[in-house]
Amino acid sequence: MTVLAGAKAKPPPRLKRRAEFLAVAAKGRKVQTSGLVLQALATGAPARFGFTATRKIGNAVIRNRARRRLREAVRLHVAEHTLDGADFVLIARRDTARRPFALLRADLVHAIMKVAP
Repeated sequence: MTVLAGAKAKPPPRLKRRAEFLAVAAKGRKVQTSGLVLQALATGAPARFGFTATRKIGNAVIRNRARRRLREAVRLHVAEHTLDGADFVLIARRDTARRPFALLRADLVHAIMKVAP
């Protein structure tokens, strides 16, 4: 199989069940930045990510855009760095959908450095 230049990296494993999100919120550490809120819970297993956006940040179009931008920032970060041993939940904020992408990625890196086990 040939990998094309600029081909997309495989997305990281995801948290999908509500119980997984609640466990991270209840027992994990939390960091707030201008573009996102990151919650992390040490698990010892390969890193998994969950994404959420509440109705407070806007209508469905804005919430979906914010989640897509968070997913892409995580995908790019995981392609460059290895993360293991934690479950991460990224919560979109009001500015997530319109924040410059470079600043959003910087917020993600800063938050991961503060909470990563």
